[in-house]
Amino acid sequence: MKIISLISSATEIVSSLGCSDSLVGISHECDYPKSITNLPICSEPKFDVNGTSIQIDNQVKSLLQEALSIYRIKESRISELEPDLIITQSQCNVCAVSLDDVQNALKTHLKINPLVISLEPKNLNDVLMDIKLVGNKLDKDRAANSLINTINDEIDRIKNKHKNKNKINVACIEWIEPLMFAGNWVPEIVEIAGANDSFGLKGEHSSWSEYESLFDKNPDKIVFMPCGYDIKKTKLEIKKLYANKEWRKLKAVKTGNAYIADGSQFFNRPGPRLLDSVKIMYDIINDKNIYDLQGKGWEKINF
Repeated sequence: MKIISLISSATEIVSSLGCSDSLVGISHECDYPKSITNLPICSEPKFDVNGTSIQIDNQVKSLLQEALSIYRIKESRISELEPDLIITQSQCNVCAVSLDDVQNALKTHLKINPLVISLEPKNLNDVLMDIKLVGNKLDKDRAANSLINTINDEIDRIKNKHKNKNKINVACIEWIEPLMFAGNWVPEIVEIAGANDSFGLKGEHSSWSEYESLFDKNPDKIVFMPCGYDIKKTKLEIKKLYANKEWRKLKAVKTGNAYIADGSQFFNRPGPRLLDSVKIMYDIINDKNIYDLQGKGWEKINF
């Protein structure tokens, strides 16, 4: 079977099930595992991904206002690759190539008829069910069930580490300007790791907000995890926040409890490495580095 994955989380699922050799094409965002990075790229954004968060937001909103897709499918390349299966998503039109994009391309430009599956996770259980779905389509049911059991067992172990402890409040920031609090599976991750998320809603889309809400609730810890941003890019972006004297009055900032997580590799990819995201959150909440991901997946802010 020849597979094109148009979303990074699906690429990771396929690879985790031992089918990376079946991948013949990937999206512009797929960069893990490293073994797939030389595959043909089948999509590209219509906006400058190197801009600041407000610049990217303005470009994306402008495209959406014109009823345009914000990604371009490389139709001729997909035709040449002749996939049997295309995996895409319908969870977020901004995050990656959507199901509508793929269906429109197949109707109007592509002379192939592959099976198309679309992933739409809203919570952790949905992510596990997506692993099961992909495993079924690849005839890898046993591998999928084994991976799901491994994830669930480790989550249970992490939950048992913090039984009966007082829970602190955490703010998870998915976009910097304008402010967006992480929703979907992230509040669950915070809960599993032993804290409360007073801003995002489990199973609901991430929500736009105002920075005043941070001051009103004044969380114990703040974790920046902007979608598509690595640690270095986030650090550059938040410098202007730290130049603001009011920002430094927040409890989390004053006490040295503000952090950056790699929002490109973790938290925003609903695949197997959400387990690593749970581990990162556990270490942040408990001021530890048990899972040896500090410096790789997260770091404390020291400005």
